[in-house]
Amino acid sequence: MNREQFLKSLENGLKKLPQEECDDILHDFEEHFSNGLTDGKTEEQISDALGSPKQIAKELVAASNIEKMEATPTTGNIFRAVWAVIGLGFFNFVIVLGPFVALLLVVLAGWISGVAFITSPLMVLFNALTYAGAFEWFDLFVSIMLCGIGLFIAIGMFFATKALIKLFVRYLKYNVSLVKGGLKHE
Repeated sequence: MNREQFLKSLENGLKKLPQEECDDILHDFEEHFSNGLTDGKTEEQISDALGSPKQIAKELVAASNIEKMEATPTTGNIFRAVWAVIGLGFFNFVIVLGPFVALLLVVLAGWISGVAFITSPLMVLFNALTYAGAFEWFDLFVSIMLCGIGLFIAIGMFFATKALIKLFVRYLKYNVSLVKGGLKHE
């Protein structure tokens, strides 16, 4: 593969990145080709040494999405980063998606529990309005206690969610570096 084919393939793989970032990356690879040619290598030798432009693009897009997720951990950024890392290979489908789904379900269950406990006094009041004869003071006091427990759960889930996002970012970075390192030795 010559310089033009390599750079065109790389550019096609980098379409998900902002144009400015894509231009910087392409410029770096053009310099790499220029330096290799001055060292007496052919364009084919340089492109073979660099590896697959599609795989390089996948790695760069994954790294960029992880950086975005780290800067602003929104739901969209998290899902984009996970999807980009999964796209690095089938192995990542199992290794990344499994823990991600498990963590997502644990966090979701914690938040649902907290919200359910917090809204328990409202449920007792709704029940008292709907069935006037069913009201008992004990139910009200227990629901207020559950509301307090729900507040503690929600506060704990807030901090747990932030910590899990940070841990998952580290896990994704480790996974990307593992894929990069694994590809270099092949």
